[in-house]
Amino acid sequence: MTENPIVRLDHVGLYYSRRSHFFRSTPFWALEDVSLELCRGETLGVIGRNGAGKSTLLRILAGILKPDRGSIYIEKGIFGSLLSLQVGFVPYLTGRENLVLSGLLLGASKREIKQKMDTIIDYSEIASFIDEPLRTYSTGMKARLGFSIAIHMEPPILLIDEVLGVGDADFAAKSLQSIKDRILSDQTVVIVSHNTNFMKQVCQRLLWVEDGVSLMQGPTEAVLEQYLAKGGTVRQLKKNNA
Repeated sequence: MTENPIVRLDHVGLYYSRRSHFFRSTPFWALEDVSLELCRGETLGVIGRNGAGKSTLLRILAGILKPDRGSIYIEKGIFGSLLSLQVGFVPYLTGRENLVLSGLLLGASKREIKQKMDTIIDYSEIASFIDEPLRTYSTGMKARLGFSIAIHMEPPILLIDEVLGVGDADFAAKSLQSIKDRILSDQTVVIVSHNTNFMKQVCQRLLWVEDGVSLMQGPTEAVLEQYLAKGGTVRQLKKNNA
């Protein structure tokens, strides 16, 4: 890389304890050995099979999870905000109250949230329900609101976890275009997706993660070629490199 990275992970690992009534708890390494560098203004895609550790990696970058080994460098003043359909709301609060709370959690000030509130509500297309408790919302309505909140905030790093295609066809197209616009505006983005065509369009580089290990990092086309040819398995790549 020619630029100094604003984020660098070196051999990062994180484990969860598996508990049993009959046996001692044993560690499960969600991430075992992941290294990456991220420069300002670039879009890094993260690929790999389900359960590879991609979402765990984003949560580490967002500061939600702390690794058990390895080192992390993040430039002063830089933080990541996670856009994920798995991040929940508070069901007994209204949509508007959840909007304010989520905005604060994403690093926005109360003033910024107030300035953007009408735009966020209009974009979500659920204005008539915004003052109703979230427990009355459908899954699609929650997804619309969550996406609209996150995409209108402006964190130093936007972390996107499998949110392509939320809502109905029209809203899905709108959300996809919003992600593209954010990426093309020189926002620093890390995106997890199984949509390889989309990744080819927007990512300068890819990180391939399997079984908690970073296998390959480099130009998008080169990494995708290996990933698709090898079927995304650690065993095949290790055998090829032996």
